[in-house]
Amino acid sequence: MGAGGMSKSRVSRLCAEIDERVNAFLIRPLEGAWPYLWLDATDLKVRESGRIVSRAVIVAVAVNEDGKREVLGVATGPSEAETFWTEFLRSLADRGLRGVKLVIADDHKGLRAAARRVFNATHQRCRVHWMRNALAHAPAKQRSAVAAMLKTIFAQETKADAEAQWETVANALREKVEKLGIFMDASRDDVLAYMDFPRTLGPDRVHDPTRQGEPRDQAAGRRNRHRSE
Repeated sequence: MGAGGMSKSRVSRLCAEIDERVNAFLIRPLEGAWPYLWLDATDLKVRESGRIVSRAVIVAVAVNEDGKREVLGVATGPSEAETFWTEFLRSLADRGLRGVKLVIADDHKGLRAAARRVFNATHQRCRVHWMRNALAHAPAKQRSAVAAMLKTIFAQETKADAEAQWETVANALREKVEKLGIFMDASRDDVLAYMDFPRTLGPDRVHDPTRQGEPRDQAAGRRNRHRSE
């Protein structure tokens, strides 16, 4: 890693400097309004007191009114319990996070309850996670066709059109996979929640964390390239 010949004390000093910068980043004040907030979590194996244990790592990414994306915070805890999410979100609020209108996240009950309590914002179920959950109900050989049908819903320009297409697709799939139809009936409002909001940031950014804050001209160019292909 390019650290050959470095003394232990030098490595320790470098690590201390990195820790100082990271901590400063994680406690920095948050200014302005951040209408769109993405929350995600994963479990990692870490060493504690000589034992390997599982720890939850949660990340908050947001886009402000100018379309700028930033990582707002990261935290670790023993599990993804509601109390852990609540503490994390309150720490963001204490640092100045405000103006949150839409929280995009997986369908985690503890997370949803915490976000509602702290920010009183609308919950948008992450489309990436939702699609993964939906396809789990479909037979493996049919998943490509099912995914293509589901994607037609999100190609609609208005919420009314999306809801109509949702019903059409759900009814068509219900005939082949009843559980998938039931799953779609229960999740429609959460998955289409973003369509109640202005399209100023572009619909892609509500669902795809890799495109949060992407300049509008770049997003348009990418979409045009896809169409030409």
